[in-house]
Amino acid sequence: MIGLGVVVAVAAALAVHTVVVSQQTAAAAGERIVQLPDGDVHVVEDGPAGAPALLLIHGYASSVDWWDSIVPALAEHYRVIRLDLLGHGSSAKPTAGYDMPSQARRAAAVLDKLGVTKAAVIGHSMGGLVATSLAEQRPDLVTALTLIDSPPNPASAIQQSLITRLVAVPVLGELLWQFRTDSRIRAGLSTAFTRDIAVPDAIVAGVRGMTYRSFTESPKESRRYTGERSLPDRLASIGRPVLVIFGSEDGRVRSASAEDYRIIPGVRIEMLPGVGHTPMLEDPQRTTDLILSFAAETAPK
Repeated sequence: MIGLGVVVAVAAALAVHTVVVSQQTAAAAGERIVQLPDGDVHVVEDGPAGAPALLLIHGYASSVDWWDSIVPALAEHYRVIRLDLLGHGSSAKPTAGYDMPSQARRAAAVLDKLGVTKAAVIGHSMGGLVATSLAEQRPDLVTALTLIDSPPNPASAIQQSLITRLVAVPVLGELLWQFRTDSRIRAGLSTAFTRDIAVPDAIVAGVRGMTYRSFTESPKESRRYTGERSLPDRLASIGRPVLVIFGSEDGRVRSASAEDYRIIPGVRIEMLPGVGHTPMLEDPQRTTDLILSFAAETAPK
């Protein structure tokens, strides 16, 4: 039989391991870092500096790299600004600060530091929640919003794999986190795509580079934000033009939930057939066309 001393030692080691993993942090890195009091943010810009601004906000466990397929076409007409949300990509990864309002405040601070006074904001998945919070806090900055496969409420999310759910379980989750491999990350990413695409290595590296805290806190805060008040309810009261894009075969958010956005006055909803959760990678041409046409229609006069 295993002695009590061995059991106690193993339990103590697990406890220490859990604390170490859950408290891991990382500093921001990259060519351009905007320094902010509560977490430095990695920023990428493309297009003419004097053109109207588009702010692209990626989703959960994503980064600026997820927009690569559509940026060249957008940058022909607009000043395209991409940022890594706190805890993602090359931005700082502290132990706290992952709630949607805080992420939105940082996005606003980045625009302020870049001298941007007006921007059309495009958010993918969780990025749509951040975009909505940004418009709530700073309606002076936001001229229009495009939400791409953003869950309107917690009930619209499709339950993910058992392993993905277990990662959030205390102690067990921290242990599983240590055994993440590129192949397991690619398997986890499979629900983000329906069409057969080659997932860039940079996307896999972006997930691997997250800390355990940033990986597990972000979805919790997303559910908290939409649980307190749904995205359609929030957007209906903001009074900004809204475009909603959904892939009809989304494996992470129920595509039928796009209809929940109908309560927004004047909302435009576009369903992309045969496309999953990530239209900008699965159907970049159609996604670009929709963003450009909506940006032209809603440009400030």
